[in-house]
Amino acid sequence: MITRRDFLKMAGTASVVGALKPDFAFADVMNTFSEVNKLPRWRGFNLLDFFSPVKRGPNDWNASLTTENDFKWMADWGFDFVRIPMAYPSYLQFDPKGDPNKRITKEEVLQFDESAIERVDHLITKANQHGLHVSLNLHRAPGFCINAGFHEPYNLWRDKEAQEALYAHWEMWAKRYKGISSKLLSFDLLNEPCAPVDMNDQHTQKPPVDGAIYRQVAEGCLRVIKEQNQSRLVVADGNGGGSFVVPELTDLPLAQSCRGYYPHYISHYRASWVWKNPDDSPAVEWPGVINGETFNREVLQAFYKPWLDLAKSGVGVHCGECGCYRETPHDVFLRWFEDQLSIFTEHQIGYALWNFRGDFGILDSNRKDVKYKDWYGHQLDEKMLQLLQKY
Repeated sequence: MITRRDFLKMAGTASVVGALKPDFAFADVMNTFSEVNKLPRWRGFNLLDFFSPVKRGPNDWNASLTTENDFKWMADWGFDFVRIPMAYPSYLQFDPKGDPNKRITKEEVLQFDESAIERVDHLITKANQHGLHVSLNLHRAPGFCINAGFHEPYNLWRDKEAQEALYAHWEMWAKRYKGISSKLLSFDLLNEPCAPVDMNDQHTQKPPVDGAIYRQVAEGCLRVIKEQNQSRLVVADGNGGGSFVVPELTDLPLAQSCRGYYPHYISHYRASWVWKNPDDSPAVEWPGVINGETFNREVLQAFYKPWLDLAKSGVGVHCGECGCYRETPHDVFLRWFEDQLSIFTEHQIGYALWNFRGDFGILDSNRKDVKYKDWYGHQLDEKMLQLLQKY
């Protein structure tokens, strides 16, 4: 079995799985998997081990997070991909010491915590051992997150200092994993870019970020990543919170990642981080009329057409997040999700469910209208699993 120490020794010379096989050119990832899409149709899940900016101590790393069995089940069920959305404070020395309102300083933004980073090593190693490709993503980057609840010391889209800090983070990860093959590990630069009017208001307006600024930031990240490994596969999330193709990036060596949350009425029905008052969330149906708008498969197809066209143009496309919050009626969710997955599959676009175990997941989702199957002490949503396996 490969240990974390083995993992780090092999970085720089070989891949973790398939010991000492040479890396391959970037073009080898972005070629001939499909005439429709230049990325593999990876299918899997988001893992939330490093999602929270609240620092976890050694005693907090318990069975509620990703386990060996989780990876085994994913692989046994036919999945081959995990995305790890990380909040950067989760791997820093910064520690609020029980005070969630403690503000991080600019100096602390670059104080990496080796012990926490080793836990990321461990997660990647385990995923790779089970044949799962890993997408490493910054869900919260210095100066930006689509979610409020953690006070940033600057603004990524306005402040050069914040941008330089982001580059330093990606340089650190790129150096650490420089020899790990892109068949096993890719980098997803920044989760769901947008320009929140008020960074500290969860319900503020979040329009797309200026495309030229997004390109500038993406180019800075690419520079430090490619200096370590020219063939590293790098992905950029769609603008406007992942919804929209980014034309400003299409000539760069980047794949792009969409979202499977349209319409949000269904995917985020009664979700408190979307609706100030969950009771304001309109009743949902699929297909049908929601809040005065008609939704069906044709509407979905039209919404995703720019992404389908992007894939046809030669830019790799993957759906980095998709799924439904637990409050959405299960039958509505499954009908909607099948239409979405069928569209992705027809165009050879893979996906990652948010999440594996939890409110959006196939295990322990706590939905009130599902007859679960006991699965080694967990509650398995068999209908949902069967739908995912179908596509």
